[in-house]
Amino acid sequence: MQDSYINFDIKEELKKLPQKPGVYLMHGPGDEIIYVGKAVNLKNRVRQYFQSPQGKTAKILKMISLIRRFEYIVVDSELEALVLENNLIKENRPKYNTLLKDDKTYPYIRVSTDEAFPRITKTRKAKKDKARYFGPFTNETAVRECIDLLHKLFKIRTCNRNLPKDIGKERPCLYYHLGQCSAPCAGEISEEEYAESIEHALDFLSGKYDYVKSYLTSKMEECSENLEFERAIEYRELIKNIDAVTERQKVSYLDNDDRDIIGIAAEGSSAVAQVFFIRGGRLIGREHFFIDTDPNDTLTDITESFLNRYYTGTPFIPKEIRIQCDIPQRELMERWLSEAKGQRVHINVPKKGSGEKLVELAVKNAETVLQKDKEKLKREELRTIGAMNEIKDLLGLYQLQRVESYDISNTNGYESVGSMVVFEDGRPKRNDYRKFKIKTVAGPDDYASMREVLMRRFSHGLREKESLNEAGSSEAGMKFSKFPDLIMMDGGKGQVNIALKVLTELGQDIPVCGMVKDDRHRTRGLYFDNKEIAVDSGSEAFKLITRIQDETHRFAIEYHKSLRSKAQVRSVLDDIPGVGKVRRKALMRTFKDIESIRNAGVEELMGIPEFDRRSAQSVYDFFRQEKSP
Repeated sequence: MQDSYINFDIKEELKKLPQKPGVYLMHGPGDEIIYVGKAVNLKNRVRQYFQSPQGKTAKILKMISLIRRFEYIVVDSELEALVLENNLIKENRPKYNTLLKDDKTYPYIRVSTDEAFPRITKTRKAKKDKARYFGPFTNETAVRECIDLLHKLFKIRTCNRNLPKDIGKERPCLYYHLGQCSAPCAGEISEEEYAESIEHALDFLSGKYDYVKSYLTSKMEECSENLEFERAIEYRELIKNIDAVTERQKVSYLDNDDRDIIGIAAEGSSAVAQVFFIRGGRLIGREHFFIDTDPNDTLTDITESFLNRYYTGTPFIPKEIRIQCDIPQRELMERWLSEAKGQRVHINVPKKGSGEKLVELAVKNAETVLQKDKEKLKREELRTIGAMNEIKDLLGLYQLQRVESYDISNTNGYESVGSMVVFEDGRPKRNDYRKFKIKTVAGPDDYASMREVLMRRFSHGLREKESLNEAGSSEAGMKFSKFPDLIMMDGGKGQVNIALKVLTELGQDIPVCGMVKDDRHRTRGLYFDNKEIAVDSGSEAFKLITRIQDETHRFAIEYHKSLRSKAQVRSVLDDIPGVGKVRRKALMRTFKDIESIRNAGVEELMGIPEFDRRSAQSVYDFFRQEKSP
């Protein structure tokens, strides 16, 4: 079970849901996102999942049984919820969004302004070319209706003839005779006049369409007065479709740039920073951060402090950062971020348009988190950063942000492995976990195995630091260059001494403590500086130590089991005459498991490119002999 939802009370969180449009994300047993949905009213929609099972499909009921927590993003309209839902599904691939896992994208309207006689078409991808793109839009039918309307209103061509090269080669098509095309193919309109029609169409797609709506409204009223009600309904639907396809969106861009949008809400001594991540022009997700502040701090103070804290530790810096208010050190911070990224980084305060509205949206989400989840965030801080501070005080350390914990796992010395687990600010940092297959130790010698693991880890880290200093490059791609503030060993005095000896040999001064267990294999305290330190079992520090110890043990055992399983598979295939390393890999790649190989016929085995009849027969005979008494 993941730490993030141990204290998540679904009933209480349902009460806090806002009655606003947005997107909700359901998390499963491993804290993975299993479903992403949209809602006009988040409170009503999300509550429905946890009410009566009547009317729900077996699939939905199965999904509900797996939900451990949920989160949500507030937006301004259902349209924005739709687009954001699509982006999040593409990014996270939730298991229960099966109907939306086909890489379907929302359509754009493309005006081929790179042609002498441009066309207006629908496309699924906005490219970096000379054409003009509008969208993306969520109502595909409305897009088609809009394009048809533009063709009729401005008599834009629909053919793909090469103009002006092919002018006069063929007679005008039926659309010309129906009054829906100006027939540039027949020279019935000049390039300048056609360009004027395109400009009107571009104005319309840009939102300057009041005169068109007025025209359609008058036609609708005229048809209604003449009792042509079906025609009147057609005009009414066209007006609705115009509204649908021209509604402005703030959650997609066309420039494919990477941006962070930051909104901050503050109240008293608490503040929340909401960061929206735009990658490749799409809003793919967001994260919020709780900030302790002084009641006298201004929004400018909080914003500048957050930027300093956040971008010191984040592995990715975008090309642009958008914030809600200017900061005194903006130019200096831009230079700092630009140097860290290796290219120009801009910090902007948008004053109008979609940029300003998206910052407002981030602020609105920050306010929602601050008001609805204030107590939850306080509890989360106590069990993470607060717990780290408790450990820091217990051990008398100057600072404690990063902890590395180590363990050894084996079965009577067979397939010995080591694990390295990392916690930063009281949370597991799984991208930094590392596995070690013991190479130099034979038999069940945990001390020697631990020495090998630590020597490899810190020797590698020192080499990376040296190469960083020589090359003057960043830490990107470096696996071991970041050293911990504290090493926690899964054991007592013996393991601690092994670690201290390795660090002394390598000239490193890093505090080391042992996580001591009682006779029932339960955590009871810490061994540090040649003495055991008792830890209050009800404290957040004790709970965090237990989580670190359990996670380190789990990670080591899982790696050991995977190696042991692979070894067992290889041992069976190793005994087959005429089947070497290449053919063993080909067998497992094709059949996935031993049972499938055992049941395969000779012809089926010969279907593998690496096998001829002789080797295929050898595999077939081997498993038949294996079955014989």
